[in-house]
Amino acid sequence: MHIKLQVADTMSQLPAEPEFQQAYKELASTLEDSTLFKEHPEYRTALEVCSIPERVIQFRVVWEDDKGHLRVNRGYRVQFNSALGPYKGGLRLHPTVNLSILKFLGFEQIFKNALTGLNMGGGKGGADFDPKGKSDAEIRRFCQAFMRELSKHIGADTDVPAGDIGVSGREIGYMFGAYRQARNRWEGVLTGKGLTWGGSLIRPEATGYGVVYYVEHMLKHAGRGSFAGKRVAISGSGNVAQYAALKIIELGGTIVSLSDSKGSLVAEKDAFTAEHIEKIAALKADRRALTDFEHVGQYKYIEGARPWIHVGKVDVALPCATQNEVSREEAVALVEAGVLVVAEGSNMGCTQDAIDIFEEQRRQKGNQSIWYAPGKAANCGGVAVSGLEMGQNSQRINWTAEEVDEKLKGIMKNAFTAGLETAQKYVEAKDGELPSLVAGSNIAGFVKVAQAMHDQGDWWA
Repeated sequence: MHIKLQVADTMSQLPAEPEFQQAYKELASTLEDSTLFKEHPEYRTALEVCSIPERVIQFRVVWEDDKGHLRVNRGYRVQFNSALGPYKGGLRLHPTVNLSILKFLGFEQIFKNALTGLNMGGGKGGADFDPKGKSDAEIRRFCQAFMRELSKHIGADTDVPAGDIGVSGREIGYMFGAYRQARNRWEGVLTGKGLTWGGSLIRPEATGYGVVYYVEHMLKHAGRGSFAGKRVAISGSGNVAQYAALKIIELGGTIVSLSDSKGSLVAEKDAFTAEHIEKIAALKADRRALTDFEHVGQYKYIEGARPWIHVGKVDVALPCATQNEVSREEAVALVEAGVLVVAEGSNMGCTQDAIDIFEEQRRQKGNQSIWYAPGKAANCGGVAVSGLEMGQNSQRINWTAEEVDEKLKGIMKNAFTAGLETAQKYVEAKDGELPSLVAGSNIAGFVKVAQAMHDQGDWWA
């Protein structure tokens, strides 16, 4: 006899973890609203099991600043699920890092990694350390202290972290060197490495390029052409936003916004050029704000605001900054601005209220509706190329940029197709209604993970 598991049941005994609870409920509610549990009630048990991490590691990181003072931070690694392969997911260095955020990111990562088709489990980690304002020597000492502890828990066949917010090539290098010294092993234990010591071509570009490739399939399937002539609003100005913008410009689209934590730049007349994107990338590499970008009045800077209600008419919106960066109010503004596609370059970029607005529009307006794509599908290109880096490391070979880019295109096509076809199978829809990519992607990733867990005896029913 199967007892129906309510969405909130497995969360009720936990301390407040709002980001993780949001991610869990977003997945669980789409499974509940589909026919999956009617056809396979045993999967309720799988959801209950996989909502709890296999392992959570928390540790202190003690390091010395440039004045010789002792400093201490909290370090974490959430090893959430290894049914499909070694734990895989980034390391985030940011003062907001806490267990709720890392559990949300690790939970999302499980199903994102499943959608790539590669053998990777899900995990996430990091520390509440703020790299901003720190010297290179301080960052090196922190990374070495962090890895001295983390190195006890990771390995090429166990857990392969990558970069995330606050962790770029420099930090990966320091951590890799500390791991090598601590373990006396050279192995593909981190991804995002330098090209001369095990990194993969196209890795920096992969998340941004992948979002664009995914949206190309959305536009084509919905009969809305290509990026050529489309007005595209992007939030963020880091790695994902930069490369998404450059690829869209290459494909004939027009970029009308970028942003950072302090405000937004919006194009009123002249669109962003590739040269301007590259200048902004150089600023961000130096950890400087968009306010330092010299554009001689070509763009309007709006302090303390995200771009969505300021961009005017847009065809495509790509949240590429952080979680919950599109609110209900901003979703309504995008609807009124005529947006055709919203796809998350960031993880959980839209609040649940915003997703509800987009999904309601999708149900009401048939093939003329807004189409929303969740981050676990649309931005899986980054971790996909991390997986390709792992494969190259295992074989001690390097693929060309063209080879990696072709593999990335194939992975994004398969992720789109999996979400589309699974939605058509399990989500009831009216004639002419575009399939729910959020429901389809959630179900496709979940079923793959749940079946692997069942085969390995992690749950039974």
